[in-house]
Amino acid sequence: MAVGDGRMKTDTLLETLENALTPVVRAPSPGRGMLLWIAVTVPSLAAMVWMMGPLPDIAALLVRPEFLLVQGLAVGTAVLAAYGALCAGRPDQPGWKTVLPFAAALLWAAALGRQCFVLAIGGQGSALVVQPDLICVPAIAASALPSALAILWVLRRGTSFRRVRACLCAALAAAAAAQAALRLYHPDGTFATMLVWQIGSVGLWTLVGAALTRLSLPRPQPMRAS
Repeated sequence: MAVGDGRMKTDTLLETLENALTPVVRAPSPGRGMLLWIAVTVPSLAAMVWMMGPLPDIAALLVRPEFLLVQGLAVGTAVLAAYGALCAGRPDQPGWKTVLPFAAALLWAAALGRQCFVLAIGGQGSALVVQPDLICVPAIAASALPSALAILWVLRRGTSFRRVRACLCAALAAAAAAQAALRLYHPDGTFATMLVWQIGSVGLWTLVGAALTRLSLPRPQPMRAS
């Protein structure tokens, strides 16, 4: 009788646990999430450049090595950050994928800083002059919005692991991509101005966007017995 009672209690416990579990929705793979992010980000940024009007000397800029280097680092940071955000919420993905985007961002900022230093050493002291460029802050925010919403939609489908890293990477991805597009329609000014205002705006919106993204993600619900 004691054995039968124990079996009944075990069956009841298993049934209770089963009823308390919520259905599990399989999170999209990082590859599929990246395809969605790219499908939203590229057309939306292209539309922004078209609406604002490309720079008159855009053709000349696209053959300058220093311009291509910085743009390549910006795009690389955005892509690595988006991939890192999508990997952060999956326990089967290594943690270094969420750190690599910030190393790329530091390299991006260092490349701009090096160009400022080289110009200053070459006698172009005006390269170190920081000019007001307030338009960068709202321009990057507006350009980044569609990209941020796309990656947020993916994160909401299954991110409950390393949420802070996921949010930081997601915000960095949107902001870096927006800054890369900004340089196609907005004059840079001096290198110091670009370093302070444009890269500074990326840093600002990365922190603000990460906080907003974290608030937008559903919190994991603890299992409760019914």
